[in-house]
Amino acid sequence: MVPPLSHPSPAGTPRSARTAPSPHNPPDGGLRRVAVVGLGTMGTGITELLVCAGREVIGVDISGAAAARAAAALDAATERAVRRGRLTAQDRRAALTRFRTSTDLAAAADADLVIEVTPESYPTKQRVIRALDEVVRPGAIIATGTDALSVTRLAADSGRPERVLGLHFFHPAPAMRLVEVVSSVLTAPAAVTAVTSLALDLGKEPVAVGDRPGFVADGLLFGYLNQAAAMYEAKYASREDIDTAMRLGCGLPMGPLALLDLVGVDTAYTVLDALYAASRDRLHAPAPLLRQLAQAGLTGRKAGRGFYTYRAAGSAETVPDALTPRAGQPTAAGRPVRSVGVAGTGTMACGIAEVFAGSGVPVVLAGRDRARAEAARAAVGRSLSRSAERGRISAAAAAGALGLITPVGGCAAFADVDLAVEAVVEDLAVKRELFTVLDEVCRPGALLATTTSALPVIACARATGRPQDVVGLHFFNPAPAMKLVEVVRTVLTCDEAHATAHAVCARLGRYPVDCGDRAGFIVNALLFPYLNNAVKMVQDHYASPDDIDAAMRLGAGYPMGPFELLDVVGLDVSLAIERVLHGAFREPGLAPAPLLEHLVAAGCLGRKTGRGFREHVRR
Repeated sequence: MVPPLSHPSPAGTPRSARTAPSPHNPPDGGLRRVAVVGLGTMGTGITELLVCAGREVIGVDISGAAAARAAAALDAATERAVRRGRLTAQDRRAALTRFRTSTDLAAAADADLVIEVTPESYPTKQRVIRALDEVVRPGAIIATGTDALSVTRLAADSGRPERVLGLHFFHPAPAMRLVEVVSSVLTAPAAVTAVTSLALDLGKEPVAVGDRPGFVADGLLFGYLNQAAAMYEAKYASREDIDTAMRLGCGLPMGPLALLDLVGVDTAYTVLDALYAASRDRLHAPAPLLRQLAQAGLTGRKAGRGFYTYRAAGSAETVPDALTPRAGQPTAAGRPVRSVGVAGTGTMACGIAEVFAGSGVPVVLAGRDRARAEAARAAVGRSLSRSAERGRISAAAAAGALGLITPVGGCAAFADVDLAVEAVVEDLAVKRELFTVLDEVCRPGALLATTTSALPVIACARATGRPQDVVGLHFFNPAPAMKLVEVVRTVLTCDEAHATAHAVCARLGRYPVDCGDRAGFIVNALLFPYLNNAVKMVQDHYASPDDIDAAMRLGAGYPMGPFELLDVVGLDVSLAIERVLHGAFREPGLAPAPLLEHLVAAGCLGRKTGRGFREHVRR
């Protein structure tokens, strides 16, 4: 595992040697008195983090009610920490004595550091920073908590630009480990060092970034969220299917539309507007729906309604509303599926054969010749044996599943199957040729399915004389472990075939999400532009792969950073999908990053070749 950050800890301290902050292990050095200006959700979270780590904090807000809410929130948060064993009662009392509030900015006069977390607006933040110039002592640092505004522009408007920088915490601040330390060309190195040391003392992982809209995490995250909003606005898929697809297909902690509600639709619109103003990349042009929701006051959880409806303002509990029924649900009865033919002998074909056989469905596994089919069946047997050794299934169940798989050479044995699944190489010409064969071999009424991840399903369907019986069943790799299946219905797919696909997924214990026949479907159409943008950041020398991976794991809660994922998926596979997306949508922002093309041309394909964005030990 590559260390999450490429730069060393201050004073050469190994990360493993650092201890978590606590009142009994107080941080040494400066920045002991901190003023937090703006006591909304983020300001309150930063306050909690600081006082529990031994800092003296003055919370400032023009609203006395906001200040009172912040004090009450701190009281409740520290009480929960005591109940959960994270703080002692004595530590809690000490933490509460270190916090006071004020509605007067002059209360920040003695602070070593002022963290400004006021609304995301240039006029508001500039007004606050100019006022702080008149209040704080000469050596104090002023940090803006902006999500996307230019730190350079804010610093230039100050009388002490060398002491102004960005300190971007992530919500919720006490829990999220990432902190982006944003410096401009005006920032003094000593100020960067001081706030980086503070972040480390708070138990955070600081990533040093330059002044670019969105910085690292938001620059990648909000483009992805925007595309999800546009996908939903176009009625391409339901909100539940979009969110479920990204959670189950990518292992993300939350779907994009639910995350937009958590972040705040208005905040997302502001960040995207700043990103688009800087890049003119249409992928960052805010989806019209975001503006409409924000203008209507439907800003997400904080308002009680956004993409979803919530029990109350501030609640995380969703409630049924007019949009709850999932679009595209089957309206007809499906056909019985008693046996399945799987065409292909690669990893995906073997995984799909294992899934069907493990669910008690007889499988005819067809290769180009009998020897390849028998080798594929043996690979399935090894996978089932590993599952039995790990206690996931019994040895008898593994043997029974393997016994349901019949290897054959060619697809002639598909004559009696109820479902034929194509799982061959991702090449449209090859797939169309195979579908022509399946049309000739399979009985009338049999469902024909392609497992393509990005190619047009309708092109496969038109290679047959029965396009109404053709669907996409996009399983995810590894098929035995991944629960998601994208069910792709073309304009010619009949209701019976669609219903049959859903029934098959239910029998396999998979979760089907409906989507139209469009390049990338749901998951790849949202995932690969995000990966491509990460490559562009490295290509532009804005950040290293290590820092970007750390930012997305620690700031967004992703299970893997984009470069970890690219090396696992394969750079050649990623490039092929990105070329398909670019060819389908003709968006300049979807053009594959030249760096990715160069690595693929050099044979650096990721883990499978031992080198991609990182070096890997080949096993």
